[in-house]
Amino acid sequence: MIVDGSVNLMAEQPVSRMVDLATTAESLGYSRCWVYDEGLASRDVYVTLAAIALGTSEISIGPGITNPYTRHAASTAGAIASLDELSGGRALLGIGAGGSLTLEPLGITWQHPLASVRETIEACRRLFAGDTVTCEGKQVALDQATLPYGRADTPIWLAGRGPKMLALGGSACDGVMLDFIYKPRLPWAVDHIRRAANTTANRPLISYSTVLITDEQALADVKPHLTYRLADSPADVKAEIGLGPNDERAIRKAMVEGLDAAAEFVRDEWVHPFVITGTEDECQAEIADLVDRFGISEFLLPILADHHAESLMGTVARVLEL
Repeated sequence: MIVDGSVNLMAEQPVSRMVDLATTAESLGYSRCWVYDEGLASRDVYVTLAAIALGTSEISIGPGITNPYTRHAASTAGAIASLDELSGGRALLGIGAGGSLTLEPLGITWQHPLASVRETIEACRRLFAGDTVTCEGKQVALDQATLPYGRADTPIWLAGRGPKMLALGGSACDGVMLDFIYKPRLPWAVDHIRRAANTTANRPLISYSTVLITDEQALADVKPHLTYRLADSPADVKAEIGLGPNDERAIRKAMVEGLDAAAEFVRDEWVHPFVITGTEDECQAEIADLVDRFGISEFLLPILADHHAESLMGTVARVLEL
């Protein structure tokens, strides 16, 4: 199978543990290591990435993903440029609108998400290139700002689900992450990316991110992290899977007590359309089909639970034939 493998670490455990997982991923042949930027729900993303940079030598690293609200765009650009310097040119920037798990505990509401992400991408591009930047946007404002230590070709990836966000990724980014996309919408999502890319002659990579469900334990492990993803899903997806307003309210209310509590309200049938399920051979066949049909260049494995993480990375490395 010709596809890269990457991991996305949820830093709920100590930073030293994240370094161990990143070095394992590197040794197994994974090409990128992303780290979730989930605010207070995880360790600080840039402290974690810096530690990973010092503990690895080849794997590319970056936030997967950060958002335009919790940090100023210039602070994000400076952090990525510093990480790039520390890692010897291995840094990437992953950006998106942010989710409820990150923003709600901080009292942040989505304001102009598309414009905010676009402005952050544009500001970071120009700062990485060494430009002096002055701008006044809906979210990003800069006044004669410069970044003297950036790398002009620092890759920028976007994660999104809506048509306008996917189009932005297709037209303006080096890669697009399709994270836990409702599988029946995958053709639609890829089409939006490709059509937008054609308007600018851009050639973004496409990363498909989900988990492999090979047993009941894997199903139980993913449910807590489907809670906020289901709650944040588009209304038509919720309707199609049978997740009603009362179900959403129950999930959101329970999330205050923790993701495990909210997971009790997630039904099995809501999970399966977002994941790859079956034996290793069946999972390999499904991923190979998606790669061939949609030109996917990376399968991104989220590491959402600490136990059996190395085993899961090993399983996916075998499935992807890394």
